[in-house]
Amino acid sequence: MPTAADRVTPKRALISVSDKTGLIELGQALAGHGIELVSTGGTAKALREAGLAVRDVAELTGFPEMMDGRVKTLHPMVHGGLLALRDDAAHVAAMKDHGILPIDILVVNLYPFEATVARGAAADEVIENIDIGGPAMIRAAAKNHAHVAVVTEAGDYGLLLETLAANGGATTQDLRTRLAARAYARTAAYDAAVSAWMADHAGEDVPHRRAIAGELAQSLRYGENPHQKAAFYIGGHARSGVATARQLQGKELSYNNINDTDAAFELVAEFAPDEGPAVAIIKHANPCGVARGASLAEAYRAAFDCDRTSAFGGIVALNQPLDAETAAEIVKIFTEVVIAPKVTAEAAKVFAAKPNLRLLETGGLPDPAAAGLVWRQVAGGYLVQDRDNGRVQASGLKVVTERAPTASELADMMFAWRVAKHVKSNAIVYARDGATVGIGAGQMSRVDSARIAARKAADMAEALGLPGRPTEGSALASDAFFPFADGLQAAIDAGATAVIQPGGSMRDQEVIDAANAAGLAMVFTGMRHFRH
Repeated sequence: MPTAADRVTPKRALISVSDKTGLIELGQALAGHGIELVSTGGTAKALREAGLAVRDVAELTGFPEMMDGRVKTLHPMVHGGLLALRDDAAHVAAMKDHGILPIDILVVNLYPFEATVARGAAADEVIENIDIGGPAMIRAAAKNHAHVAVVTEAGDYGLLLETLAANGGATTQDLRTRLAARAYARTAAYDAAVSAWMADHAGEDVPHRRAIAGELAQSLRYGENPHQKAAFYIGGHARSGVATARQLQGKELSYNNINDTDAAFELVAEFAPDEGPAVAIIKHANPCGVARGASLAEAYRAAFDCDRTSAFGGIVALNQPLDAETAAEIVKIFTEVVIAPKVTAEAAKVFAAKPNLRLLETGGLPDPAAAGLVWRQVAGGYLVQDRDNGRVQASGLKVVTERAPTASELADMMFAWRVAKHVKSNAIVYARDGATVGIGAGQMSRVDSARIAARKAADMAEALGLPGRPTEGSALASDAFFPFADGLQAAIDAGATAVIQPGGSMRDQEVIDAANAAGLAMVFTGMRHFRH
């Protein structure tokens, strides 16, 4: 139980909010505890219209709001009331000498800067939504949390009111400390958003300092392994995906679920819905099957047949609304997560029979060409880079062999290239008829990736009782150049007839000569897709 020394019985609350959610209920509850309400502008107007007695900040400071509201709370009467130590005789004397009234509760949510930027507002409007007085008050109140409770989000109103109700109208030190920590995190996130926009506005690609912030979306049971603590935060550029998804059913998402589901959805988004149905199956952040088809069900079956063993317990991502026929195929094996832009009611009914299966509906696909930043921690620092949103078009390919690819080979090349971008390096992808037939991922040697992919394809064919090798007549994509001809020879041995790769090796000619000797068609993209 809080001790008497921990408790502060508030006499006055200053409320100034952009988001009016829950404002009236908050004002009524505070007034019910005998707390005087002080407010500004639209907040004061809303409280008065609800029948509450409100004192204007201008009355407190002796100065009117001015400069279109830019100056209203930046005043010693406000900041003295927030910062004064109630148990310091000199502070108390200063308050008395200057007629400063203590402010025991501060409720401020900031101008909607992030939302203004997100909707593409012009620079002048964005700048006007940079809050100055709000962060200054929040930081002052949070610093003085020994005496002042500060609330920055409507979601925390309940926490404040519950504490007041449970403690005879008093706040506790535990509450004030928790709220202060949240307050500083909020102003830090706000400043991070402002600084990122300002750097972009100034054309600074590599600013002197970078800040990153996120909002807790979910506390996780553990991280990659049970001994690691973990949580899921939302922040950065808004993109459709796991962060925007609505979970329709299933167990709570784990750290690995979120990581793998993101990888699956980013991959399947490479295939726009108007290009036709596409399905990606992911295991441990690597694709084990990707395919296009006349229907989602057909695409799923083709993706599944690439590596049925690895697909068990995997993640399935779709680029079009999930239908009942496809759902019926998916539930034939154990699947961890299914993610789609939409889920039909009929498909949801099919999944209802598998209550542990996690079903996510995102409302859209992430744009694979969208700009953004990727962060990675290293010891003592961070690596920051642009998202890999590079795309190649068929018209930009350079044919380097005597034989040019046929139309069907070119289609499979382009398909395999899009998939290879999402396979851990060294990456090799064999594709035929719009489906992966062999994937080699994450090997230290490119030739090993080519051989592993071919071997997995052969193993799958044997398991399915298929005649011949699936890689016979396939197109191969390599995420980076072949440093030697041995990797290409592995593709030749597997029966591939066309190869797409970045080119740029000192031994390109040796590789081209080997392709010509085998009658292969090979094209260079001039772009690589390392993924570590």
